[in-house]
Amino acid sequence: MASDEGTVRVDSWIWSVRLTKTRALAAAACRAGHVRVNGERAKPAQPLRPGDEVRLRQAGFEKTVVVSRLVRKRVGAPVAAQCFVDNSPPAPPREATLPVAQRDRGAGRPTKRDRRDMEALRRERP
Repeated sequence: MASDEGTVRVDSWIWSVRLTKTRALAAAACRAGHVRVNGERAKPAQPLRPGDEVRLRQAGFEKTVVVSRLVRKRVGAPVAAQCFVDNSPPAPPREATLPVAQRDRGAGRPTKRDRRDMEALRRERP
């Protein structure tokens, strides 16, 4: 179900090319301001055309894609990969991210000493 002319809703397209799991999540991302089309915040019903740049922020990372083909229905992964050009910067390696302090399961509430240690770790983060 591809069309090379006309427009399609931005939330529908994001869902169709598998950038989000559901259309509701795509619409929620638009309403929350996590989606930008050509540098401006996008509403869910904003029309999208080939050549538009879409920036989607999710899970702390920003994905930048350029629309090359419009689709109205959800398509398979190989077809979805042909519908956009991914210009996203590479994700940082896992070793570069700071480890998060975790407590053993069932260890109960943190003690006052544990809370002080956690606060000290938070203060050290950049």
